[in-house]
Amino acid sequence: MDTNAKMETMDVDMGMQSDPAPLQTSESHAEVKMESEIPANQPALSLTPREFREIQVKVHIRRPERDSWVYLGRAVAMQELVGHSSRIVVRSITSQKILTSFGEGSDLQAERRGNFVVISCVEASRVVSWSLNALNNSDTIRLITSIELACYKSKQALMDPRLHSKARRRIEKIIKEDRRRRHRRRKDQDALVDAFSKQRLDAPSSPMDANEPDL
Repeated sequence: MDTNAKMETMDVDMGMQSDPAPLQTSESHAEVKMESEIPANQPALSLTPREFREIQVKVHIRRPERDSWVYLGRAVAMQELVGHSSRIVVRSITSQKILTSFGEGSDLQAERRGNFVVISCVEASRVVSWSLNALNNSDTIRLITSIELACYKSKQALMDPRLHSKARRRIEKIIKEDRRRRHRRRKDQDALVDAFSKQRLDAPSSPMDANEPDL
């Protein structure tokens, strides 16, 4: 009797130790089933719809060879998928027209200045600058990050890194030259204003003699 009881106890212990194995197998099947429900060609960005939330901005533009900004109104910046790539579209709130868009084919440089994102777009040898003023700091960070990701030339960087670096240096050079010319024009204007003000101060307060001949 003791021997039979001992054997039954050993059978129970062995059965308890072998129970977790089928549970692990069922869990692994469940994980495989969940992964198989996700389409293989679905972009990874579509799994995070929070990143696609629209960002309200105030839009200014500075056209080539101009030193002042022109206000275009309020707009919404959104991210759109185009095939396997994406682009940032800035659409007017009032007219619903697209003011501008930034994608992988854009030659640009984005900079953050407070709650402003300044995008310098190179068109041939000219530079068109866009200023997008977001509502808060988090929207500003998300906006400039989305622009940089959408405009990153990943194919060119992988296939020809030297050409990619050369193109980036060309963009930076054109933007620096445009900024240098703009600063020079501003300096010349300030010097002209100073010279004009000094001329007004040095002018005699008494009226000119009527008999003085015209030169």
